[in-house]
Amino acid sequence: MNHNEHLKKQVERQAERMHKAESERTSLLAQTVFIGTLGLLLVLPMVAGAFLGAWIDAQSTDYSASWTLDLIVLGALFGGISVYLFIKRH
Repeated sequence: MNHNEHLKKQVERQAERMHKAESERTSLLAQTVFIGTLGLLLVLPMVAGAFLGAWIDAQSTDYSASWTLDLIVLGALFGGISVYLFIKRH
């Protein structure tokens, strides 16, 4: 094999690698959707805990923020676990 054929094969392999890397690269939209999903997985349980805790606190005769705060923390815990499992899966 002469030098020109060897150089041609190297260029073809490099072009194939570049094409493969370009096709596997994630788009900006895909990255945005991924980050948005992570945000929702973290925030939604916290918001649900806040609303449920506020409703439980409103049902009691004396004012107490303990249910609201407890359920926000619990929602943050569940949200963090959800984010961890989502990232681990992808």
